[in-house]
Amino acid sequence: MTEDTVRIDGNALRLPGGVQVRFIRTLRLPESGTHALPPGLGEFPVRRVEDYGDRVPAEWRARGGVMLPVYLREAMWLSFAGTAEPAALQVGVGKVCAVSGRPWTSRLRRDPQNYVVLPRQPWLDGINSGKGTVRQFVAVPLGLGATVEAQVTGEEVWGGVQLQSFPLNERELAAWREAERDKARRLPRMPMAAGAYGAAMPMAAPPAPGAAPAPAGGAPLRARSAPAMGLGVGGSMRQEVYADDRPLKSWAEEPAGRVFVHLVTPPEWRRITGEAPPPSPVDRAAYTRAGLPWFDYYDEDASDLAPADELGSVKPVGDWLGDDHEPWQQPSPHQVKPLGDAPGKPVGDGDW
Repeated sequence: MTEDTVRIDGNALRLPGGVQVRFIRTLRLPESGTHALPPGLGEFPVRRVEDYGDRVPAEWRARGGVMLPVYLREAMWLSFAGTAEPAALQVGVGKVCAVSGRPWTSRLRRDPQNYVVLPRQPWLDGINSGKGTVRQFVAVPLGLGATVEAQVTGEEVWGGVQLQSFPLNERELAAWREAERDKARRLPRMPMAAGAYGAAMPMAAPPAPGAAPAPAGGAPLRARSAPAMGLGVGGSMRQEVYADDRPLKSWAEEPAGRVFVHLVTPPEWRRITGEAPPPSPVDRAAYTRAGLPWFDYYDEDASDLAPADELGSVKPVGDWLGDDHEPWQQPSPHQVKPLGDAPGKPVGDGDW
């Protein structure tokens, strides 16, 4: 595999430097209170934009990348399981950094930190908006003002998700690889534990709720005419975004690869790809029937980043679209499980 190219492997994105990212469907949490982590409920399908010619908007073709289908108010999280070597990964939501709340940049920054450190960060469920917590990623259409992009920048221009990877610099990477080889020589290989939070579980669900009411007033926003979606936020959950314990100079100065992930409505997904979209979003009844657990994850050797000021004031999608939750029932204590410490076609990049 070409090391300087983003590729699709099944539904996983492989970025240069050994980074692997999957987009995982999950249960949307209530927007009040702080909750444990819901597990994965299947992967979102991912397809290359360039494979669909004039069926995708011209601006999507110009930006390149990939696309995946999401329903209104559907929740997702990003799994980094399978990342092979240390990497710094920037995650943007409408070109707003999901970690720092600052505008998208092609450079790593430390004050505030604008990236997650892999593989120490096993997943990311939302924006870094609280001490030891994140607010869940939830899909919303552009043009309503509910996205993180709109609330931080006052505009809705980009939508989607942006990923950019930085490997260790050559000297640091060589030293890390040698240390790993030495460790492998001295220690027996241990089998991986099964049943981790990152394991996606395909599952059908009842139909999605009906149309949401119009948002409250506010200044009009620049909205794209393309059938695009962006990410707003939902409920809060216990999850740390880990501080980098390496010097900033340990990382490469330039990104090794990047990709623009377009979020498309299910009807447009069917029109563009000819494929059926995934089942409608999972509700609590379907989740309970499956008997799925909840999770707490804690790394005692890692430090949590301070919440980003720009992200702390982002309002949940319910403030814009109204509440559609039934009364919430917390999982019982025995349901919350503690957790311890490829080939494919290249994806074209574009102008964004």
